[in-house]
Amino acid sequence: MRAQRLDADRPTDLVDTVRRLNFVQIEHTAPVAPTADLVLWSRLGAGYDPAQLQAALFDDFELMELDLLVRPMEDLALFKAEMAEWPDRESTRRWLDDNREFEDDLLLLLTEEGAKTAREIPDTSIVAWPSSGWNNNRNVMMMLENLMRAGRVAVAGRRGRDRLWDLAERVYHADIPAIPRQEATRIRNERRLAAQGLVRNRTPDLPVETPRVGDSGLPARVEGLKGEWRLDPAALDALEARPFVGRTALLSPFDGLLRDRPRMADLFEFEYALEMYKPAARRRWGYYALPILHGDRLVGKVDAALTPDGRTLAVHAIHEDAGYTAEADQGTRAELEALAQWLGVRLQLP
Repeated sequence: MRAQRLDADRPTDLVDTVRRLNFVQIEHTAPVAPTADLVLWSRLGAGYDPAQLQAALFDDFELMELDLLVRPMEDLALFKAEMAEWPDRESTRRWLDDNREFEDDLLLLLTEEGAKTAREIPDTSIVAWPSSGWNNNRNVMMMLENLMRAGRVAVAGRRGRDRLWDLAERVYHADIPAIPRQEATRIRNERRLAAQGLVRNRTPDLPVETPRVGDSGLPARVEGLKGEWRLDPAALDALEARPFVGRTALLSPFDGLLRDRPRMADLFEFEYALEMYKPAARRRWGYYALPILHGDRLVGKVDAALTPDGRTLAVHAIHEDAGYTAEADQGTRAELEALAQWLGVRLQLP
């Protein structure tokens, strides 16, 4: 909990919070609030303004958006060696080779006219992106994302939900050195572990970013669970120096504490699934249920969403799990009041 900045000692600095979390995911589904904003509000509280995130990204360039993840700008050093070797698949390399003129056209347009959304960039591809369906007719976007992974272009802003793309040299700091790939991998593993505190040594890859940490930290066993885990020694030292004091928090379904669902189930004995892709009749907890953290336990889910007019945060149900005490209920309702106040809307409780 403390590694995820979810103890009673709330952080106060936006950029440092992103640094401690390693990254914050961007996900546009926002029945309550955009994912990145909800994650940061759950840490920073009422003092967080979404405009601060946009300023840190696109005005001050203290943060960067890379592959739909918000990271500290200095972390570019951990990706430069990987970018220099992109692409890593022969099929992608062939597609880029076949569309070299398309790439040149795109880069020339950005050079001469500045940042553009994907829909403002003509598709001059010779060979279409090979796709099983998800990326059909998205040649421009696939070229941009490949050039982003190669460090040639970067996200320079947003127009609504659309990313504005520009030359990387106009977005990234020029004085960030490249760390050799093997060393960068070691540091990234350490950063992942520091952001979680405790990670199973062998865990499956996940979308967005793998939770694997290699041989970082210390080997550990968790009583009652199989397998070897890796423990962040700094987290252990911090607990020995200062006892943990928890609080109540409402979490995004995409929160870093929950990304590794098997870890969540094992450590917290908490059953949860994001149900927005399920038919309404098959949902147990709601379209976009917010997990409830109370102290050091996950104790329930809040089925809540803004009404269509955007004026009310309507709570359809509070689903209570084991550990949902009267104190947890009081904390949950206080957090819902705080969330509605932060959103600038009224709260409607069941």
